[in-house]
Amino acid sequence: MCGICCVVTLCSQHAIHDFFNKDILCRLRRRGPDSSQQLIKTVSDLSYECLFSGHVLHLRGLVTPQPLEDANNNIFLWNGEIFNGVHVGDLENDTEVVFHHLALCSSEADILSLFSSLRGPWSFIYYQASRHSLWFGRDYFGRRSLLWQFSNEVDSAFCLTSVSVYSESGNQWQEVPASGIFKIDLKACATTKSLSLTLFPWKYSCTEKTAEEIFLNVLDQVSKDLPNHIHLVMNESKLCLRAPVIPLNKMISEALGECPGTNTSNIIHAISVETLQGFLAEEPRKKLVCQFIDVLNEAVKRRVLSLFRDEGQKTREVPSMSNRKAHVAVLFSGGIDSMVIAALADKHVPLEEPIDLLNVAFMIKEQAKQKGTAKKHTSQEVKLDLLCPQESCQDLDAKTGAHLSCFDVPDRITGRAGLKELEAINPSRTWNFVEINVTLEELKKMRQQCINHLIYPLDTVLDDSIGCALWFASRGEGFISNQGELKPYKSPAKVVLTGIGADEQLAGYSRHRVCFKKYGLEGLNKELEVDLDRISSRNLGRDDRIIGDHGKEARFPFLDEDVVSFLNSLPISEKADLTLPRGIGEKLILRLAAKEFGLTASTILPKRAVQFGSRIAKLESNSEKASDTCSRLKLFSVDEL
Repeated sequence: MCGICCVVTLCSQHAIHDFFNKDILCRLRRRGPDSSQQLIKTVSDLSYECLFSGHVLHLRGLVTPQPLEDANNNIFLWNGEIFNGVHVGDLENDTEVVFHHLALCSSEADILSLFSSLRGPWSFIYYQASRHSLWFGRDYFGRRSLLWQFSNEVDSAFCLTSVSVYSESGNQWQEVPASGIFKIDLKACATTKSLSLTLFPWKYSCTEKTAEEIFLNVLDQVSKDLPNHIHLVMNESKLCLRAPVIPLNKMISEALGECPGTNTSNIIHAISVETLQGFLAEEPRKKLVCQFIDVLNEAVKRRVLSLFRDEGQKTREVPSMSNRKAHVAVLFSGGIDSMVIAALADKHVPLEEPIDLLNVAFMIKEQAKQKGTAKKHTSQEVKLDLLCPQESCQDLDAKTGAHLSCFDVPDRITGRAGLKELEAINPSRTWNFVEINVTLEELKKMRQQCINHLIYPLDTVLDDSIGCALWFASRGEGFISNQGELKPYKSPAKVVLTGIGADEQLAGYSRHRVCFKKYGLEGLNKELEVDLDRISSRNLGRDDRIIGDHGKEARFPFLDEDVVSFLNSLPISEKADLTLPRGIGEKLILRLAAKEFGLTASTILPKRAVQFGSRIAKLESNSEKASDTCSRLKLFSVDEL
């Protein structure tokens, strides 16, 4: 994980520092606390100047300060991880490896071939000195943040950065679209005093669309959000990047596709863990589930082993208890996604090393009304509506860690239950269940101080709820149980595993059921395709900025390229069955996988979004829609809070 930034001016009348915000520098340093440095490149005869700022979080090989510069004056900034595609040795640093390969590229096609081969999350900025070219972009899914801002037409300056600061006026920041890689010819732009971007889009290796169709579609999408004086053009050679995953399989059998929602012959009304066992009795299905386990297991393995550990912690076979520092944490609700990730991480994290389970809860503000007409819970549901009177939380002392029922939100309850399952699977592992309790006062304070800047340029109620929940969870400050008592604890883990991507691929959201009932499997397929296409702009840039603010790196096993390709290869009927009830039909293949390797009650928990499970959505307003612009993300003075 790194914070990277580049500022370019095309007019000698302006100093480069006029466009470099010191607040942005501060936020970049939070992302990369292990090394910070800057480099200014001035090309006086062409009247352009570039500032490169690199801030490194050390995770692999030797600490490698950025920006890197070679003997040919090429300059490289890298925020990513290489898990496959290009070899990175155990003691090597991936920044140096990628820069070395870039130096060997002699053409645009070579550069595109290199980035097409990379597997893992990345964003980068590369200055190619011999051609006065600036290359930049994000990986196919946009798992690493990169923002851009363009000055007005007169100033002729622009900036690229991992994170920005909220601004109500002036030139607005936007996320760089994860549509491909961009190139700027600085020599041509300095001559014309106008900015032109050349795009090299992603393209499936086997697709019916021509290069022209792909270009027209992507150019239209990207151009509509650019200022009028910024020109976006296709590259003259019509070169594309090869997408790292295969297209979505949209095949539908006639029997399944005719009457959506009416095939009730296999609907199960009272589901249980044994229900899943019945599915696994079908040999073809069980074989498919085992294949899924293998590919997901490998994805988790890459993400928990590709990081620096002290000597003696590199193998599972030496159970030394001398060093109990956690290197890996899981954003943990006890739901199916986080349970599967934690259970698979346990297979590869050295046995003597704890795994931190980060569980966030926002203080409940109202007492549940216990009425005779209260809804009845079915046998498979956990009672989740345990609220407490506001007055019992008035004297909350965050330093004591005393158990207070006002933090018994749904995710806390299922999280504790999930902890017991994991302890049963591996009682030898130290599982640090970190109870992270957030009061309304602290939420308001930290949102105003920093979280609003990290969510920006996104601005909806949903962004606020998820962003705040992720920020407090990934900070990892809370309490763990020590011999029956809660003790203060702060997770030292630099790697944070998250389950994002499972719902988007396996029909996990409630809107997927609505779509299925209205439009059948064909409509559901289209919805899932859109979900994965827009995950970069809806989720991943924001989540990277949020988690990276703590000097930690988000890693996404469900968005591993091999995992996505495997799931894309399957027809929807093999991944989910939305004729079945909640808690089993959505993400069916994942539930079967969890049952196969030993999980129990968590395998049939219904999907619950973090904003509801953590109760942040209930804390400040009950009348908002998720898509509304969130007024709380605007800048206010402390007195107004």
